[in-house]
Amino acid sequence: MRERRPLIGLPGRRKSIGQIDGFPSSLHHLHVDMYFADYARSVYAAGGMPVHLPLDADAADWAYHLDGLVLTGGADVEPERYGHDNHASDTEPRRDEVEFALFETALGDGLPVLGICRGLQLINVHQGGTLDQHVPTHSRYDIAPHEESHVLAITPGSTLHSLYGDTLQVNSLHHQTIGDVGQGLSVTAVAEDGVVEGIEMSGVPVVAVQWHPEMMRHDDPSFRWLVDHARHRSRQG
Repeated sequence: MRERRPLIGLPGRRKSIGQIDGFPSSLHHLHVDMYFADYARSVYAAGGMPVHLPLDADAADWAYHLDGLVLTGGADVEPERYGHDNHASDTEPRRDEVEFALFETALGDGLPVLGICRGLQLINVHQGGTLDQHVPTHSRYDIAPHEESHVLAITPGSTLHSLYGDTLQVNSLHHQTIGDVGQGLSVTAVAEDGVVEGIEMSGVPVVAVQWHPEMMRHDDPSFRWLVDHARHRSRQG
């Protein structure tokens, strides 16, 4: 009998069709929920079943049905949430509201969480940390998204070290970075210029990265880590 794939939640952005090229003008008042398909492909390649999470559902209800969670990339976290004025952030407050609640519920229920790009930043802000709102040297849109941009040093003994080893070459698609590190978080990967690119939480299955592993390879070990933890949780009931 085939084993059920763990259910991995994927929240994303909501856009009006008028913001997307290629649709008839008569549809421009409608909306689409979206994230890059690479997230879902990576979840599936790791043995999980990706589950779309719309902005309309209740976060507590989602967590009840899920075995794990990916906090995906996208818009900037609202600076008011970490006590700063907005001087370089493109925000989506409704998405913030939903994903903060979702992460809070996931922590309470013991769901394994993988944060990617915005996901790392959201986790840091949730834990009381801050963000640097514009670091243009890390926004490498001049090269293909799968291309390596810089090298990270990874902390021995960390989860990321068990997945990647001492160093890792990564892509770079973010313009914001972690400023002050939030409470309960350990920095486990750092770029050559000192920017934090990996964090973990002690005692709970939460790992977050600033780069986009799903765009580099769909069999990335971070997704296998997430699905393995989700499968174990599912078996435990």
